[in-house]
Amino acid sequence: MELREKIINKEDIFKGKIIDVKMLDVELPNGKMAKREVVYHNGAVGILAFKEDKVLIVEQYRTAIDDILLEIPAGKIDGDEDPLECAHRELREETGYISENIEYIGEIVTSAGFCNEIIKLYCATDLKYVGDDRDDDEFLNVKEMPVAELRELIGEGKIIDSKTLSAICFYDNKNKAYSNK
Repeated sequence: MELREKIINKEDIFKGKIIDVKMLDVELPNGKMAKREVVYHNGAVGILAFKEDKVLIVEQYRTAIDDILLEIPAGKIDGDEDPLECAHRELREETGYISENIEYIGEIVTSAGFCNEIIKLYCATDLKYVGDDRDDDEFLNVKEMPVAELRELIGEGKIIDSKTLSAICFYDNKNKAYSNK
């Protein structure tokens, strides 16, 4: 069975600083027409950063859900910025740490039903503190969390951020030794 939809037309609905929204006219596999509202985002990175046997976790308020979340350091890719360079930049901006050892571990699609955002996930080790370089509108706390505590908070449903959960899952699958830390 054919599953792909054919895009017939795209109309700009909104152009913003971080996202664009378009209305798409699509032809369905059965030949009928439908409309799709799609959010276009340039993508982002998330960094699972290990400081010895602890993970750097960022605590920050998220307006969209009106709550404070515990997350891995992350941020949006600027223009045609290389995702790995973005990972280096965001790690420094948010935590004050740099790493010469940042490795790609996987990627996720955040909300494929209406958004094209892809988050590329990295693991950083051998961290060196050099001082943070946060944006003026960025307010967050950085916590050094033992892996066991991180797992406990996940089990209790206190960490709900999808990139954080996914990064840990990717890392577990690529490095079984992580389970023994």
